[in-house]
Amino acid sequence: MENLLPYLLTGACTGVLSGLLGVGGGLIIVPVLAFTFAAAGFPAAHVMQMALGTSLATIIFTSVSSTHAHHHRGGVSWTLVQRIIPGVIIGTLLGACLVSQMSTFWLKGIFVIFEFYVGTQMLLEFCPNPSGRHPSDTVMLFAGTLIGCLSSLVGIGGGTLSVPFLLCCNYPMRQAIGTSSAIGLPIAISASAGYIFAGQRIPDLPSLSAGFIYLPALAGIALSSVITAPFGAWLTHRLPVNILRKLFALLLYAVSARMAWSLM
Repeated sequence: MENLLPYLLTGACTGVLSGLLGVGGGLIIVPVLAFTFAAAGFPAAHVMQMALGTSLATIIFTSVSSTHAHHHRGGVSWTLVQRIIPGVIIGTLLGACLVSQMSTFWLKGIFVIFEFYVGTQMLLEFCPNPSGRHPSDTVMLFAGTLIGCLSSLVGIGGGTLSVPFLLCCNYPMRQAIGTSSAIGLPIAISASAGYIFAGQRIPDLPSLSAGFIYLPALAGIALSSVITAPFGAWLTHRLPVNILRKLFALLLYAVSARMAWSLM
């Protein structure tokens, strides 16, 4: 019988952090799963692919909940979502194909760099200056492809990429955050499909897997994260969030350093 406790705890922690700080769970889920899968004896050559694919699949559930909440408050621009979806789908499928051809070493390296970037962004509270004009369809296609591809490569819903992009394009913060949540759903769905397809021909994956998605981890994380996210949102109004964001940035530095050390 599969032990779901590590996955339930991971989901509970990421749900609280997501609700409290507005960060994507993949920043924590991916490294935790990478270490957990390695300790469980998963094939070393596919540990990162399994961690990334499973992380993206969990985002399907959290994104639905988050998008519903933002839509209810009028924070989602569905016109923007429709314009960026074609690029997002192209990018996520391209990213999944690239992942299937890359070694764990390179995938860990990309994740370490990205985690360090997000930690620095949070620590410095970087916010891009608006450009003063909305993007053309060509720019939206290119941006969607890039956001989708990078999200697929690092196992996230894309918020750390799409929010700065939308702010740069002169959209207000509330609309950028809400629309980014909605963009996370097609990213998660198309990337998950890509990871399932890419892992179909791999013979030595665990029995409870759908391609590169490990189903017990998906079930445990999705269940507990959806339950605990509202508690994180409740804490937002009772704790010093700015200080907590800086502490979380330091945690991201520590996690990326630990993963970088495993590459040596």
